[in-house]
Amino acid sequence: VQLQASGGGLVHDGGSLRLSCAASGSIFTINIMEWYRQAPGKQRELVASITNGGMTNYADSVKGRFTISRDSGKNTLYLQMNNLKPEDTAVYYCGATRGRLAPYYWGQGTKVTVSS
Repeated sequence: VQLQASGGGLVHDGGSLRLSCAASGSIFTINIMEWYRQAPGKQRELVASITNGGMTNYADSVKGRFTISRDSGKNTLYLQMNNLKPEDTAVYYCGATRGRLAPYYWGQGTKVTVSS
């Protein structure tokens, strides 16, 4: 499985961005797709996840502001980020797996910078 993230950039406080993650390869093996982020000097943290069945989960810090979705026809994962805050500044990574005991696939990061 190969993942290609895009859509990062520089926005002002309160702005919006939509990240995309295009998946290719053996994507039929994937059940869970996720977005993580890593801010400078901090550990990578889970931002949001979505299952094949459409179940979603969000970090408390982004609930109500971020929306994860996937377009199975386009094999693409999205993260709509609204009301961005400076503390959302990080490199965002998409990830995918069949399950918690299965291999985990990472895309390259896309940088999001929110200026105050």
